[in-house]
Amino acid sequence: MPTLTYLSVKTHPGASKEMLIGHSPGRFEAWIKAKPQEGKANEALLSLLSRILQIPRNRLRLIRGHNSRQKLFQVN
Repeated sequence: MPTLTYLSVKTHPGASKEMLIGHSPGRFEAWIKAKPQEGKANEALLSLLSRILQIPRNRLRLIRGHNSRQKLFQVN
């Protein structure tokens, strides 16, 4: 049975630069350039998490917070 990990991320869309800060295991804060329009910020956040955490993007799934700044991701 695969181990599932959850990541809680507070987002700041429309930022001037992109960065990710870890506050504790599984809790992050992310600044992303994309605006929260038509899912663009969510897509940018997925790319940022994948790149920085070195996790293939298809292993990350947004399970809560599609329209909120507080998001919960599942990592398979």
